[in-house]
Amino acid sequence: MLRQCALRVLLRTRAAPGCRRYGSCSPSAPGDTGEARAHFTTPIFYVNAAPHIGHLYSALLADALCRHRRLRVPGSASTRFSTGTDEHGLKIQQAAATAGLSPIELCDRVSAQFQQLFREAGISSTDFIRTTEARHRLAVQHFWEVLEARGLLYKGLYEGWYCASDECFLPEAKVTRQVSPTGDPCPVSLESGHPVSWTKEENYIFRLSQFREPLQRWLRDSPQAITPEPFHQTVLQWLQEELPDLSVSRRSSHLHWGIPVPGDDSQTVYVWLDALVNYLTVLGYPDADFKSWWPATSHIIGKDILKFHAIYWPALLLGAGLRPPHRIYVHSHWTVSGQKMSKSLGNVVDPRACLDRYTVDGFRYFLLRQGVPNWDCDYYDEKVVKLLDSELADALGGLLNRCTAYRINPSGTYPSFCTACFPSEPGLTGPSVRVQAEDYALVSAMATLPKQVADYYDNFQIYKALEAVSSCVRQTNGFIQRHAPWKLTWESPADALWLGTVLHVALECLRVFGTLLQPVTPNLADKLLSRLGVSATERGLRELHFLPRFYGHPCPFEGRKLGPDTGLLFPRLDQSRTWLVKAHRT
Repeated sequence: MLRQCALRVLLRTRAAPGCRRYGSCSPSAPGDTGEARAHFTTPIFYVNAAPHIGHLYSALLADALCRHRRLRVPGSASTRFSTGTDEHGLKIQQAAATAGLSPIELCDRVSAQFQQLFREAGISSTDFIRTTEARHRLAVQHFWEVLEARGLLYKGLYEGWYCASDECFLPEAKVTRQVSPTGDPCPVSLESGHPVSWTKEENYIFRLSQFREPLQRWLRDSPQAITPEPFHQTVLQWLQEELPDLSVSRRSSHLHWGIPVPGDDSQTVYVWLDALVNYLTVLGYPDADFKSWWPATSHIIGKDILKFHAIYWPALLLGAGLRPPHRIYVHSHWTVSGQKMSKSLGNVVDPRACLDRYTVDGFRYFLLRQGVPNWDCDYYDEKVVKLLDSELADALGGLLNRCTAYRINPSGTYPSFCTACFPSEPGLTGPSVRVQAEDYALVSAMATLPKQVADYYDNFQIYKALEAVSSCVRQTNGFIQRHAPWKLTWESPADALWLGTVLHVALECLRVFGTLLQPVTPNLADKLLSRLGVSATERGLRELHFLPRFYGHPCPFEGRKLGPDTGLLFPRLDQSRTWLVKAHRT
């Protein structure tokens, strides 16, 4: 029988006591708390192995949220975005020894891989934090001293199961036995399957048990604090149980690779407390200015680290006299052809190979279009090819080609819109009217699209935002197909007015698509908007007024020359010539 996990405490201290008037919207942005500033974060990534697509997915979600807010609130000074690497802990210490390296050599090597990947993937972070930096050590030690001064730390004997791979203690209910390769029963984590060992040592302990009710109150008062909703409910369920106090240090003789406890070199700060404080370090903590950014922070995390971010971290913040973060956005994991990514299976996909094969924007689009935060999503090469060929190359790229081709648009301009051909009131008749009922449905869908997309971003449903854009792209292609501008001639006065109107509407749709795709496919969107002649100052959400001529207002693009033709918007990935991205064995 497994030994009962127990916490025996030797007390050393006393217990502590709406839409605008025409074709545009003013959407709220994620992280917009009504204040001037917003801060987005990824987890800091552990450097015991090379980055995989799950790491990139976290970074892309944060990048898209950040870029969308910048479109709504111009000015880089009002938005921050931090990522980085978690470089302390027993796992790093052991991995470095196995590799024949010093811990800092391993950290330098793998952290550089993350930085290179994020540069290549267009991650627009404003800070990359490494927990081995001096500024972070200062922040962690100050945070510790605040907790200590508030009577929330005490020294006691901690006894229980410890998982080195997950860097956490586990209760008995979270431990099971599996048969090892030698045939012997081996205790493992029920959730991760990683080995655990019985640990008994004197550590510093945080009075986590005091924060159960404050955490419940925080989540009741902030129903969107954790998104999506199922994860919010998961945390509330965890809080139905008693919260045991939390060990927040390890013996230095056992774990030397970390930050020493202030005033006690025999102890090393627990790696998770160390790592979580990075969110304050990047804001300048403990300097007073950090309070102008905190708590306007939104964390983007994987579901496997939910408890650390939704229970331990808010409790530590409350203990230090700070408020919990504004939002915690939680996402699920990626599988590969239906299997969990695993070094032992040899199916860990190298994200840099994917960026090279599918292009940066193509792979960004795939992960954000197919990734659903609520449940695990599956990756395989054919799926990427099919999606990108269908939605970027054929639907969006084909639409741009049709509207800018010399045969249909020989003047290379943004043609004029004719209100007689396309009156703003459905049902009107006349010799020039050629609009159909489906065309009004397109205008209605396009007019509400920016607000719809903004709402999806605010609910952490970027995949739905892209689905909404893709649906409107299909509607716009249907509009072109219905009216077949290639069958009309500029030489006919009657045809010319309607031909110009059809192209004007389609180009307006393309302008909206390009603007809304900027957070996900920044290079492709830039290429599209440049082809339409849209300047850099006309690409924000505040400037996004769809089809103003339909609403009786002037259109600044009407009659404007299109930008230069730089080739296909997104070349097809011919599957017959596709070399499959090989699994990256680490």
